[in-house]
Amino acid sequence: MPRTSSSQDRLTDLKEFGSDPGALQADTYIPKNFSKNGPLVVVLHGSTQSAESYDLGSGWSALADECGIALLYPGQRKSNNPISSFNWFSSGDSRRGKGEPLSIRHMIEQVVKDHDIDPTRVFITGMSSGGAMTSVMLATYPEVFAGGAIIAGLPYRSADNLMEAVVRMKGYGGPSDSKLDALVRGASTYEGPWPTISVWHGGSDSTVDQANADSIVRQWQQVHNVEGSPTRVEQVDGFPRQVWCNTDGKEVIEEYIIEGMGHGTPIMAGGDEGLGEEDKYMLEVGISSTRHIAHFWALT
Repeated sequence: MPRTSSSQDRLTDLKEFGSDPGALQADTYIPKNFSKNGPLVVVLHGSTQSAESYDLGSGWSALADECGIALLYPGQRKSNNPISSFNWFSSGDSRRGKGEPLSIRHMIEQVVKDHDIDPTRVFITGMSSGGAMTSVMLATYPEVFAGGAIIAGLPYRSADNLMEAVVRMKGYGGPSDSKLDALVRGASTYEGPWPTISVWHGGSDSTVDQANADSIVRQWQQVHNVEGSPTRVEQVDGFPRQVWCNTDGKEVIEEYIIEGMGHGTPIMAGGDEGLGEEDKYMLEVGISSTRHIAHFWALT
């Protein structure tokens, strides 16, 4: 996808970041008001998208200007995947210490070092294949992230090859709840504290079925020891937000199902609080997932 001048001007190519076994590319955005020990958000685009198009649609760099947040945009190359999808379903790209996850880990290390980022305030989000790769990163490198947000994505290791991935996207099959939990716990030797989890999904998504959102919640409920019904359900911008709190009362999981929305990232472009631009897979529904995710992470 060609770089638009408005977003190309905003993002800077990260040329050096370790051995890059996943053969990815990377862009950064460091706002002028970023101060030492500030936070970093890693943003993963979806299939057929680029770092630039996802930034333009989601409005992350505009929010970064508001709040002083550093951004890292890992990018897929067409030589790795013809539709620029992260290879979340490939065994070589879904394990700690290998492939695309290790490339992203190296990028994070580089940016944290280059810009004096607070290593306890690193977060990750992504949509579609980027959402599924967010699941991979949270499971394989949980010690790196304070929180993650999975938009229109799938649970970690719900598929181990392309054929399985297509079936899981349609909402069929998949690991049992106990297996979902074991997959995260087995992805690293880490024992917690675990990253907080934000899950967003369109209720009318025909590309990645909503059943995957519920599976992601169940995968992390067991890890966080917050099984069962949500602690509370509230209305946010006209949509239900389900929240699970731990025994300390801390919100550790939230889930938004946007009724009537298809496959994509929910945005609200207009108004004082508006961010981003409507585009393919960047869906104007009157709620900014970008702003609410940043609020969940206490970045706003």
